[in-house]
Amino acid sequence: MDPIGPAEPTASAGPAQPRLNRRRLLKGAALAVVPYALLPDARAGAQTGSVDYPPAEWRPANAANYTASDRPGSYTVDRVIIHVTQETYSDTLAIFGNPQKKVSAHYLVRSADGHVAQCVHETDIAWHAGNWDYNTRSIGIEHEGWVDQPAYFTNALYEQSARLTAAICDLYGIPKDREHIIGHYQVPGTDHTDPGPEWDWVRYLRLVNFA
Repeated sequence: MDPIGPAEPTASAGPAQPRLNRRRLLKGAALAVVPYALLPDARAGAQTGSVDYPPAEWRPANAANYTASDRPGSYTVDRVIIHVTQETYSDTLAIFGNPQKKVSAHYLVRSADGHVAQCVHETDIAWHAGNWDYNTRSIGIEHEGWVDQPAYFTNALYEQSARLTAAICDLYGIPKDREHIIGHYQVPGTDHTDPGPEWDWVRYLRLVNFA
C-alpha cells in the first residue's frame, strides 16, 4: 500500500458519483466479447454493493481515498500492479475505509481462501502506486501478507488472484506478461519492495495465462 502523496490530486470526501458500467464503456469494442463484461449491469453505484468482477465482494474504500473517474474513457488502463499489504485482510479494509489514510486499491485478496474484495471501481483511480501516472493507468491488487512471510502466499491466494488478473487483462487488452503485470517495487519513484522476493512470478504468470 502507498498513500497518494503530495504530488497527486485530492478527492472529494463526499459519496462517489455514479459511473458508467463496463458494457457502456466498451460498447462496440472488440473487448466486449469478454464473458464477465457481458453480464447484466453491475455498476449502479457504490450504494448498491455492485462489483466489476462477479466473484468479488464489495467492500468500498472511503471516497476520500481515491479519485472518481470514468476509465478507460478518461485514462487508458494498461497495467496491473501487484502489492502485498504488510497488514492483515481486516486491517487493510479498515485502512481503506479510513479517510485520513489517503490510500486504496481496487482489489484485496485474502490469504487463507483467496477471497476477493473489491474496494474501488475499476473506472475510478485507486491510490495504490504512489505515482499519479501509474495510478491513472493501472488496476491495483493487494494481497494479504508480509513480503518476508511466504506462508501467506497460499495456493488459493495465487489461484484466485491469477483469475482476477486474467479477467482484467482480457477486458482491457493487457498483455499477460511481466511488462504489464508488475510489482509495486517496479513503479518509478517508489521505496516499496512488495510483493518481495518470495513472490513466485513464474508460477503467477503461468496461472494468469492458463486461467
